[in-house]
Amino acid sequence: MRQHILLPTDFSDNALAAIEYTLKLYANEPCTFYFLHTWAFTNQTSRTYITSTFIETKKEEARIKLIDLKNEIEAKNTNPEHKFETVYTTAPLLNTIENAIDELNINLVVMGTKGATGAKEYIFGSNTVDIINKIKNSAILVVPESYEYVEPKQIAFPTDFNRFYGDELQPLLQLTKLYNSKIRVLHINQKDNLTENQNYNLAMLKANLEDYTSSIDWRPNFESKEQTILDFIKEFDINMLAMINYKHSFIENFLNEPVIKKIGFHTIIPFLVIPEFQ
Repeated sequence: MRQHILLPTDFSDNALAAIEYTLKLYANEPCTFYFLHTWAFTNQTSRTYITSTFIETKKEEARIKLIDLKNEIEAKNTNPEHKFETVYTTAPLLNTIENAIDELNINLVVMGTKGATGAKEYIFGSNTVDIINKIKNSAILVVPESYEYVEPKQIAFPTDFNRFYGDELQPLLQLTKLYNSKIRVLHINQKDNLTENQNYNLAMLKANLEDYTSSIDWRPNFESKEQTILDFIKEFDINMLAMINYKHSFIENFLNEPVIKKIGFHTIIPFLVIPEFQ
């Protein structure tokens, strides 16, 4: 099945790193890649008066830069089943991504990230976490700038078993098929025993993973969830992290710990965020 992948870019190193990772990840798959750039005016000169001609020139420069990026990558590509397109607009980034997902049948958005700590936590111009939390019609893959490509043979899937697993699993399962990956389900214990509902959802998850290589790992909640997940990544040499971004759940805001936001800032491996509804 042909994949339709949206690649927002601001022409930065971290955006380029995300593009390069995606091309390697889907090197052998039929794909259409859409390079998206949203131009916005920023007065980076000492001019106090900016003419409309100057603004139009800058818009055109960005449009040409996007085309040049597409042409450069297309020239290096060796898979005849890969197609490349550009999407250029001056509309807000979030709205553009939402519209592109619907209009172009996008099934994955890939964005670069440059994590930081403290007060200066900026991601893709402060947009990535906002997009993670607001985009509900496509999976989003966040790629750290410094990450060296490795086939995702080990994928961690943290969950609390509080929700039923249905179509939300499809982005994870599709990626798993590419490299016959192992899905390592991670449950961070909040209580000694699962509820009846959790046991049922666990049984359904096992049924959904029946045809895939998988394991279920349990960890006590001694530290923050973020730290437990990061320790798990290191212990099992995890190559990708995947979570479903359910509203009001383990990921978004569980015991006042916004796990998605924290992992988004500090992730050390590619991070697949799946919305609740596909």
